[in-house]
Amino acid sequence: MASDDEILPILENEVPGDVKEEGSETVNESSAPSHPNEVGDDDTDVEIQLSGCGASPFCDPRRMPHRFIALFLMCLLGFGSTFCYDNPGALQDNLKSDMGINTAQFANLYAWYSWPNVILCFIGGFLLDRVFGMQLGTIIFATLVLLGQLTFALGGILNKFWLMEMGRLIFGIGGESLAVAQNTYAVSWFKGKELNMVFGLQLSFARLGSTVNFNVMGPLYKHVSQFYTGYLCTGVVLMIASASCVMSLLSGLILGYLDKRANRILKKTGQAGEVIRFSDVKDFPATFWLMSVICVAYYVAIFPFIGLGQVFFERKFDFSPSNANAVNSIVYVISAVASPFFGILVDKVGRNILWVFLAIVFTIGSHALLTFTFVNPYVGMVTMGFSYSMLASALWPMVALVVPEYQLGTAYGIMQAVQNLGMAVVTMMAGRIVDDQGYLVLEVFFLAWLCLSLVATVLIWVMNASRGGLLNMSVAERDKHERELMSKENLEREKFFASGSMSDVTPYDLLQPRSDFAMRNRYLSRIGAKIPEHLVPQASMVYRALR
Repeated sequence: MASDDEILPILENEVPGDVKEEGSETVNESSAPSHPNEVGDDDTDVEIQLSGCGASPFCDPRRMPHRFIALFLMCLLGFGSTFCYDNPGALQDNLKSDMGINTAQFANLYAWYSWPNVILCFIGGFLLDRVFGMQLGTIIFATLVLLGQLTFALGGILNKFWLMEMGRLIFGIGGESLAVAQNTYAVSWFKGKELNMVFGLQLSFARLGSTVNFNVMGPLYKHVSQFYTGYLCTGVVLMIASASCVMSLLSGLILGYLDKRANRILKKTGQAGEVIRFSDVKDFPATFWLMSVICVAYYVAIFPFIGLGQVFFERKFDFSPSNANAVNSIVYVISAVASPFFGILVDKVGRNILWVFLAIVFTIGSHALLTFTFVNPYVGMVTMGFSYSMLASALWPMVALVVPEYQLGTAYGIMQAVQNLGMAVVTMMAGRIVDDQGYLVLEVFFLAWLCLSLVATVLIWVMNASRGGLLNMSVAERDKHERELMSKENLEREKFFASGSMSDVTPYDLLQPRSDFAMRNRYLSRIGAKIPEHLVPQASMVYRALR
């Protein structure tokens, strides 16, 4: 992690000796560079000096305490969305009886959340980068989340189920885009290896919101039922839950102010985000499409199951509603703790395909335990929690190994779109299956999807083995493989330039995508990460050859 001295910003286009004062913030220019890897225009470097409260570690945007305040607000930003997302799941039995709906109608509350995100996962980043800006866009999306939850609650109070569905649609429009804004803030405030820690904390905080929901909403409903009954009780409980969305909106407002202040002090300029290019789709390898199949087939056996799980545990294991919600939240509890550790483990060990394969096998085992045995359901749910964390840590990074960096935005957008499409369709199907045939058939349905994801994993394993085995190499083997590729590439370029003949070289030739190694190093450099020392010579040779 960079020290405070290493993250002093460089301000460009300033005249040495000038001093600018803005409240308690003073910009003093000097000839000493503030960061060893940064150089301003005309070799002019600027050191920022703050006075008064602005000079304290908690007010200086360059200092770690202030940035951790921003990180805490980023985590709160997504807490309301994740807390309210599973409100229906925590109140499944009560909501169905109070609103007079069947399981298929109940499942639509989750489907309506997913439908808009089949499209919004492509344009959410574009809206943040090019239309609203990060600060205003975050506030808009947080407001949509709050309005969606309020509409959802109002539908309960008025006994209008169609209004509840509309509320979930509005909630979905803001929810996923707010997650994009949360990640955008993280990249803006933290660099390099810090991002691993930041993303891990954000994920853990999101899972904490889901866990708190499953363990709080039941007792809250029981307390409110002393004063209200029927659909009015459901509406009031959902209205109280919207307070978490108010907290997230306030966090977004404060974070927007801090970000605006930091941009003014550090003279940060916005950078255009990655553009989604649908023309890139034709270049994606078959392994990427199989990863998309895994993404859909695996996640539709996790989230819809949790959304419909309360009644399952009540009926099969004779649990009370509170105990059913407790065991239903175990996946989120495990994920909140285990996801960062599995991320570190996969980073250190590699072997991504093996981890994905093991995660799917253990998830199949957990569903089989819950379906065909009466073993304590905590065993199956704990296994599912660890397996879910393992798969998420191994699957998503694999995309960057098969798709070049300049196409990653498109690739991840497609995976998220396909995932949301699958979630919407399968959730609706799951609700109808429960109504018509029961939970046993539903679990067999989920097991069939997991078997499909296992087949896709085996196909990737076979295809990868026939093409060099990059996806299942250890980290050391992967580094060695990349060095060998770079050595061959550099030798060819050295011979090419040494020949002295440039007559047949076109700009198109020089702009062709380089190796995965070069792509990743360019990306790491852009976000401020340090290139491993043993790879610096090769990276320098590439730069000289392309210069």
